[in-house]
Parts: sequence; structure tokens; C-alpha cells
Amino acid sequence: MRTIPFYIVDVFGENKYAGNQLAVFRHTADLPQTLLQQIANETNFAETTFIASDEQVNGGYNVRIFTPDTEVPFAGHPSLGTAYIIRQEIEQRIEQEESGDSGSTVVLNLGVGQIPVAPDSSGKLWMKQNPPQFGRTADAAVIAEILGISPDELEPDYPVQEVSTGLASIIVPLRSLEAVHSCRINPIAYERFLADHFRANLLVFCRETVHENNALHVRVFCEDSGFPEDAATGSANGNLAGYLLKYEVLGSSRLQYRVEQGYKIGRPSLIHVNAEKSDGHFEINVGGLVHQVARGEWIIE
Repeated sequence: MRTIPFYIVDVFGENKYAGNQLAVFRHTADLPQTLLQQIANETNFAETTFIASDEQVNGGYNVRIFTPDTEVPFAGHPSLGTAYIIRQEIEQRIEQEESGDSGSTVVLNLGVGQIPVAPDSSGKLWMKQNPPQFGRTADAAVIAEILGISPDELEPDYPVQEVSTGLASIIVPLRSLEAVHSCRINPIAYERFLADHFRANLLVFCRETVHENNALHVRVFCEDSGFPEDAATGSANGNLAGYLLKYEVLGSSRLQYRVEQGYKIGRPSLIHVNAEKSDGHFEINVGGLVHQVARGEWIIE
């Protein structure tokens, strides 16, 4: 019988059993893609990651990310959660053997390229996302129909626009927390939109928050597996940071703020963002806490 180690972590939660769940598997280099997809479907988390080997390639670890339906080139909470496991289970052992530096950056080799993830003194992990790419705008009335709200609930001063730092989101600015909480996906309208226009998740946000020390309240609706809501979405919040900088929504080209997400599905999450735009260049860093909740052995054959 062959087994491989796996771990379950909660990412972007202030405590265990909050934030976004992630399953991380090691020693998967020789496993076929069909089996990786089956395992991701079996765990049925928003994403599952597979670390090919404990050995680095070009200064980073080869990692693949799967939703229950498909492989994706990049995602935020899987990047942080996987880097956490690499630091705890792979590099800490190496450091103990070699008396190395435990504060080193972990580099992930993902579909979008190399993504560095670094710790800070408070225990948060931070990933540097790729520069945002700004795509097409979407019709506000169409988006309102998908979300089951009135078009009047959308902010009139800012566009509904596709933004990507590796995995695309449609950024939807809403007027109020009540409007954000009122969103209910119309599956027929969303399927039609995805087929005819974009392949992207929907991120709705407002500047009204549950907790006054947070800057934004966010909900993200995924574009697969029946359009579930995501508890905490690092990639989409990186996209949002690019949008905020481009349109100066928060009135500055240098941002440091906190995002609350996951409240409507009982997985409260806290996402930290540091972002800056200077001379047309964007730098976006998304961070948060990671908590390990389980480890085990997965039976392969």
C-alpha cells in the first residue's frame, strides 16, 4: 500500500475553523493529472494543492492547484497555505539539519510563474502578486441580474471591470453592506454570462463594513461547481487592490488596509493588503494568518 502525506489548513482566519480551507499534498510528482483531479474532487474544498517534491526547481517548489472541477494557474489562499506547509514540514526540517534561517521566503512555481511568499514578525504570510491586467468592462444591468439586485445598488462612479493578477475577477462596486448581503446568484444568468462573455469569478465589495477597523467588505462567487461563495480569496483581493489603485477608490496610490470576507457563509476571514501604484507600476502584496488543523496519510494504491 502506498500513501502520501496530506495536511488541512485554514487560511485568512484569525483562528482555526475560520477563513478558507485548503488540503495540501506532498510527494505527488509521479501522480497523473486525472488522479490529482479526483483527489481535489474528493476533498471538495475550494482548492487543493499538490507539492511535486521536497526538492526545489529553479529556486522554488513545483506546485499545482486544483478546484473540484479543474486545474487553475494561480490562487491566493492556496499559495499562502502551501507555503505554510512547506515552511513547517519541509524547510523547518532542512533548517534544523543545516542550522539555517527560519525566516526565509518560500517561492512557489505555479502556472503563472514564480510567486514568493514571506513571513512577517506577526506570523502572517505575504505573497507578492503579479501586476494587474485590466480587461473589459461589463454591463451593470447584466451583473445586477446575475446578483439578484437592482442596478441602482451599484456604485455609479466606478466601472464593473475584469481584472487579473493571475486568475480573473469581475470587480463589482456596490453602495452598501445591505446590497452586498442581498446578493444571490441567478445561476441561469451567470451561466449565460460565462458562456457569452467572461470566465471569471464575481467579486462584490463595499466600503461599509461589519467591523470599523476594516476598510472593505467583500463577497466572491466562484465560476465553477455551481457558483459557490468563497470564504477568503487572496487572488481576487489582489485584483481588487489593482482596481482600487487604478481608480483611486480609496483616495490614495499607496494603500494598507484590511478586508473582511466570508461572513455570510459562517467562515469569517481577514485579509491584509499592502498595495502601491507608482509611475504606472503596481506592487500588490496580500497577507494573512494560516492555521494547521489536521495531518494524515492519503491512500494512493
